[in-house]
Amino acid sequence: MDQSDSTAGDTEAATAVLPLISVVVPVRNEEGNVAPLLAEIVAALESGPAFEVLFVDDGSTDETPTILANLRGSYPQLRQLRHARSGGQSAAIRSGVRFAHGTYIATLDGDGQNNPAFIPQMIRLLQEGEGAVGIVQGQRVGRKDTPFKRWQSRQANRIRGAILKDGTRDTGCGLKAFPREVYLALPYFDAIHRFMPALVKREGYAVAHLDVVDRPRGSGVSNYGFWGRLRVGVLDLAGVWWLIKRKRPTPPVVEVGAAPGA
Repeated sequence: MDQSDSTAGDTEAATAVLPLISVVVPVRNEEGNVAPLLAEIVAALESGPAFEVLFVDDGSTDETPTILANLRGSYPQLRQLRHARSGGQSAAIRSGVRFAHGTYIATLDGDGQNNPAFIPQMIRLLQEGEGAVGIVQGQRVGRKDTPFKRWQSRQANRIRGAILKDGTRDTGCGLKAFPREVYLALPYFDAIHRFMPALVKREGYAVAHLDVVDRPRGSGVSNYGFWGRLRVGVLDLAGVWWLIKRKRPTPPVVEVGAAPGA
């Protein structure tokens, strides 16, 4: 076999194993949840197309990074990313998407409340949308949070929906699926994951919704709290409204002198 044959074979092999789906899971101090959640993700996806799972450790100070490192030997689909210090949930999701190899990204929270069994259906909705659907947003039913947290979430979503008109009742649900290229075209800022339907709609895509069953947290306590979100929520909302108002159509572009089909 000459070198060109070898190179062609290597290229074909690399292409053959490229995943269609990348599941991105931001975690911080979730030592009791990462192993069962990973097992659930793999069980939900193993009968379908090729996939990978990226756990993004957002500066954990417990045993989360050690547990993930040990799990890599049992789960070849697992990739482990780590922030040297906590950057927040949006930063962790962004890191995962940037390192992902899949055409489609699915995200879910690392606390076990989001059921990975809904991911295949979300990916099918994207595929059926044939490039017109920019995100499938999960919307929780049977919320397991405290009455106060459910109340504040309803109020926040009501205000956000009235201002941004994104047609989504629950943008806080961590279960989302979207094409990787769509996400990378969005303007990035902290808390972007809570405004993705509005921003995807801003880019001219449709937003699909899927009701998903909420579950109790697996173990531990929330690491991304309500009061921190509240302090910046009004400013974020104003900023996203401004981005939507400042959007202008992107004109079609062609390269002059390019060869046909290039």
